[in-house]
Amino acid sequence: MDKEQAERMLENLKSREVEEIFVAKQDFMVFREAIVKRDDFKHFRGIAQRGGDVIYRYMDKPRS
Repeated sequence: MDKEQAERMLENLKSREVEEIFVAKQDFMVFREAIVKRDDFKHFRGIAQRGGDVIYRYMDKPRS
């Protein structure tokens, strides 16, 4: 995964084109770089999976 692909995935999630996105352990650091730079960072919820993978969902209300 590269930075542009991660940003595209985040936009698809925000626009509700997809309900959730799966990020494999080996892609996490690239994905994290893209997500923490966003103004709506707190709207994304990461759910850790066994083995280091993460599933992300977009929430209407930001987490605290």
